[in-house]
Amino acid sequence: MNGAQQIVATLKQQGVEQVFGYPGGAIMPLYDALYDGGVKHMLTRHEQGAAMAAVGYARAGATSGIKVGVCIATSGPGATNLVTGLAEAQLDSIPLIAITGQVAQPVIGTDAFQEVDVLGMSLSVTKHSFMVTDVKELKRTIEQAFEIATSGRPGPVLIDVPKDVQLAEVEESLAYLAAASAPVEPTAELIGQAKQLIASAKQPIVYVGGGVGMANAVTELREFLNYSKIPSVSTLKGIGAITEEQPYYLGMLGMHGTKAANLSVQETDLLVVIGARFDDRVTGKLDEFAPNAKVIHLDADASEFGKRRTPDVALDSDLKLTLPKLHCQTEIDIWQEKVAKRKHDFAWRYDHPGGHIFAPAMLSDLSKMVDKNTVVACDVGQHQMWVAQHMQFDGPENHLSSAGLGTMGFGLPAAIGAQFARPNDTVINVSGDGSFMMNVQELTTIKRAKLPVKMLLIDNNRLGMVRQWQNLFFDGRFSETILDDNPDFVKMASAFDIPGETISNKVDVHAALQRMLDSKGPYLLHVLIDAEENVWPLVPPGVANDKMMEDC
Repeated sequence: MNGAQQIVATLKQQGVEQVFGYPGGAIMPLYDALYDGGVKHMLTRHEQGAAMAAVGYARAGATSGIKVGVCIATSGPGATNLVTGLAEAQLDSIPLIAITGQVAQPVIGTDAFQEVDVLGMSLSVTKHSFMVTDVKELKRTIEQAFEIATSGRPGPVLIDVPKDVQLAEVEESLAYLAAASAPVEPTAELIGQAKQLIASAKQPIVYVGGGVGMANAVTELREFLNYSKIPSVSTLKGIGAITEEQPYYLGMLGMHGTKAANLSVQETDLLVVIGARFDDRVTGKLDEFAPNAKVIHLDADASEFGKRRTPDVALDSDLKLTLPKLHCQTEIDIWQEKVAKRKHDFAWRYDHPGGHIFAPAMLSDLSKMVDKNTVVACDVGQHQMWVAQHMQFDGPENHLSSAGLGTMGFGLPAAIGAQFARPNDTVINVSGDGSFMMNVQELTTIKRAKLPVKMLLIDNNRLGMVRQWQNLFFDGRFSETILDDNPDFVKMASAFDIPGETISNKVDVHAALQRMLDSKGPYLLHVLIDAEENVWPLVPPGVANDKMMEDC
């Protein structure tokens, strides 16, 4: 076989069934091998779409045996178009393999047609990057890439393969022999210190991040919370790890977190941080975040310890193994009563005046209408925060949102990837009119693959989140955020054989949502909302989380 055929064979050996990509000159040998190589390929209409689809595929399929997402692109612009997807996977810790073609080795460094130093370009947005210069190293490199992408803290790995390596014949290949390593477990001494802090705390809070889902430790987390009865909060990426049935779960914390979550975190005397990294959107003003709290930090990535907050106890660990060892009794009845009352007193209200559609109420309604296996893939903006605030999820694999990078255009290709990963589950892309246009070409992918992806497009003729900040912090100077020249979205969808409808009155919401969910194929529900609607609460930049702005 040649190098390209060996790539396909090695992907199959790694359990890969589906890849996403876009062909071109330097990757053409691999596409020839894919033609009858036994690995399914989905043509997206932009390389960024391929990367985001692979991210959605890995995230939605994390609990159903899918290890990684794989995307493929050619050299030059193909590879550069993948970079945003690599950064997305890096910041949200998603196991991703990106295979790029490169110009043949004899012309590397000559500014050959479509030559870019993708290896150098990718170093800051990948967990590791390779360029394969010897076809005998190809199999070993791919196997090593899969181990790197999936071990410890997951992340993206790039493999750049010159065209001559893809075409070279290979008779003998070198397999990668990984050294067997036991899962990381903290010492009994550290476990004892952590349990002592938990047992002595009077106002503890568990702060849950996306690492719980990536470690497949949701069951262990829920058992820990059920045993200890410690109140809990989550980050954007941690949503779904704790269900609303948990009586002391206070919702998301941070810039657009719930009032109950932010106030309680500011009062806590112990933060048990599980798979989270003290992101600036979570902490607000860092030196005023949970100012009286001691910290227990559990994470698979020890480099996160002390990066922004120095822990009293750091547990570099496999969460599935460590969480059961932290079970201990607590005496926090007064604190539990306080946070439960706070949760009740600050519960969301949906009695919005007027006849126009109130997006939070609509999303709350949608959440009650779908089954627990429904996947929601968001874009970025006001609608993203409304989904996080007002929808409920049974697992983190059902809530796909660009957390660390905040990538507009993420939602539609991520939904496509999720639908490939879970063909029998409902997948909904919730988007805004700005984000939707970023990767709108992927409507062709939906048509080509006959995917039943539902699209809920919330349209305020604005770049809503930027407009909100311009209104609050830039004296209402609305620079380049008015989108009143939007296309007719329903007509545009119809060009891709996707049916849809537009609604603008709240009395039509429930029936329209039902029609969307009942559709056997793809469907676009275009929802017009008030251009002046804002996301509340909001923690302004540079202040502590208890100084929230509310509906002003």
